[in-house]
Amino acid sequence: MYDRYQGLIFDMDGTILDTEPTHRKAWHEVMSRYGMTFDEAAMVALSGSPSWHIAQAIIASHQVDLDPHHLAAEKTRTVEAMLLDSVRPLPLIDVVKAYHGRRPMAVGTGSEHRMAETLLRHLGLFNYFDAIVGADDVQRHKPEPDTFLSCAELIGVPPEKCVVFEDADFGIQAAKSAKMAVVDVREL
Repeated sequence: MYDRYQGLIFDMDGTILDTEPTHRKAWHEVMSRYGMTFDEAAMVALSGSPSWHIAQAIIASHQVDLDPHHLAAEKTRTVEAMLLDSVRPLPLIDVVKAYHGRRPMAVGTGSEHRMAETLLRHLGLFNYFDAIVGADDVQRHKPEPDTFLSCAELIGVPPEKCVVFEDADFGIQAAKSAKMAVVDVREL
């Protein structure tokens, strides 16, 4: 089905791994420490963004004086403790397994590189991918194309010959800006 593409690039959270509920739970836990809450729809709209960007939006909406990088680091520590017990692959992992060894593949995620590698190793999926690009590997994050362009470069495939699998509007915009084909996995 995806044979016409030379390179396959996958978002991680919500695309190949079911991490979103755990991320939301971690945000709830961290924010409750500061007496803050968040609007679920606003959080979904920020899906695919790096944690510090989400923290910045939360801080702005509550008009509090907190460091977004500190809040994001606190959330990352919280989610790390939860994820290894709760994360499961999503059905799209079957595409990864079907194309393993047939096409170069990468993960382009809004999560930190270390977190992506830890989760993929934990689930025995790390060796399916030729490259991982995390939020800390690029200067400009989704919806900018840098994450996916870096993936294409690392797997040695021109951007226009790649297809990106995404579940978030920011990621879809990033793939289109990179001149890549995109599959909105929410429509599968």
